Amino acid sequence: MCRLREDAVKKTKRTAKRPAVGVRGIHLDLKGAPPTMKRLIELLDVIAAAKYNALLVEWEDMFPWTLHKGMRCETAYTPAEVIRFGEEAAARGLQIIPLVQCLGHMETPLSLPEFAGLREVPYRSDGLDPLHPKSRRLVEAMIDDVLALLPDVRYFHLGGDEARTLGKGPRTVRYAKKYGKAGLYLQHIEPILGKLNARGVRPILWSDMMHDWPAAEIRKIARKADLCPWGYDGHPDLWEHHSATRYIRRFHENGVTLWGATAYKGATDHNADLCDYAQQEENSLAWVEVAKRFGIVGLFATAWSRHSTHRTQTQPIDACLDSLVNVGLILHDGKAPGREACLKLLGRIGELERFEACRGATARLTDARRHAWREIQNLREQIVLETSDPIRRQSGRGMWFLIDLKRHIEVGALGAAADARKAFRGLMPKLWIERYLSDRIEPLLEELGALESRVRVLEPEVYRATIHQSRMNE
Repeated sequence: MCRLREDAVKKTKRTAKRPAVGVRGIHLDLKGAPPTMKRLIELLDVIAAAKYNALLVEWEDMFPWTLHKGMRCETAYTPAEVIRFGEEAAARGLQIIPLVQCLGHMETPLSLPEFAGLREVPYRSDGLDPLHPKSRRLVEAMIDDVLALLPDVRYFHLGGDEARTLGKGPRTVRYAKKYGKAGLYLQHIEPILGKLNARGVRPILWSDMMHDWPAAEIRKIARKADLCPWGYDGHPDLWEHHSATRYIRRFHENGVTLWGATAYKGATDHNADLCDYAQQEENSLAWVEVAKRFGIVGLFATAWSRHSTHRTQTQPIDACLDSLVNVGLILHDGKAPGREACLKLLGRIGELERFEACRGATARLTDARRHAWREIQNLREQIVLETSDPIRRQSGRGMWFLIDLKRHIEVGALGAAADARKAFRGLMPKLWIERYLSDRIEPLLEELGALESRVRVLEPEVYRATIHQSRMNE
């Protein structure tokens, strides 16, 4: 740890007060926009300075699985890197809570031909068949892989959320009809919970699948696992969904040890480049209040890098460090420090300049993409108009929209992408930077090519004249 970072972290520890929330976990969702291991270890200093004391690590395809090498992506960490990460986290007082999926969001293994037979619904790779005899063995093997490299964990998160295929498979539909979805869920998960309990590890599960369970089933799972409601916008008192306060109260009254989850990034649109700082601040403050009301053990600041495994990457960590710090300080202090204080903290530990470069590039990319998609809409509408009513071609309006679209893509989006490559160099593997940018730029280029072809046909004279003038000006 460099001297500047070390002094900042020590100062944070000296001035620490009794925290508003006991366990303050930051979520590392590594299935999208993953940091290099060097950067991941550097980020531990930021995380510690922001007063987090736990890491909820969702390894996914960045883990060096031995169960099946096809579960590793091209830039997966090595076993030695994972072990070192665990040591570096411990040195900073950060406990690791691994997260391995157990039912829904199982795309990492179930997308492979070798495990496709374990899908509950054959054409969907997200849901594990809880009645297949090999399903539980798959989950247990993944847990064993993680614990082999990180053997000293106290908690282990098993996901368990958004199991959208549960009870919809050829066999599970009959089982669910007879025993209920709670019975189907429990027959799969209880033995896994039992094995973790026997190793002295307390499992955690997202609670959304259980909010409408009968009280007896809630009490049954409470003996073997903690539950974690989650919600990222507004206050739980105002929600109608699975983590509304009335459900949290019901879990509490039935003896459940509770956690909760806010977010510092990744909780807005699935293809956004930047987090909503104000939304995450409001939501984090609400969760702190709810945590005090119900004696919640800890809160996680989730940080989704993909909304699910097969969706686009979103909101790189290094473009959202201001929110990371803000939410961490809220969970510790119970109040928002103000954005200026967050930026000053980043400056003290030598992170501000790099953060501003990353955030600036992604902000410019966001603006360019928004303007380009608006021009695409305008141009498509104009093309339909000129196709159905040819007299409307006389103004050359389609060509005007096309020129604006080209500018927003070729100058705005491509320029911002170049800035992003420079800003994120060394923070993420080059492969993931390029794929992140490709997801955003290639659709615009495809639209541009298709729309330019239509304008060339609908407004040939205007098009030729414009191209001729453009060449004359070069």
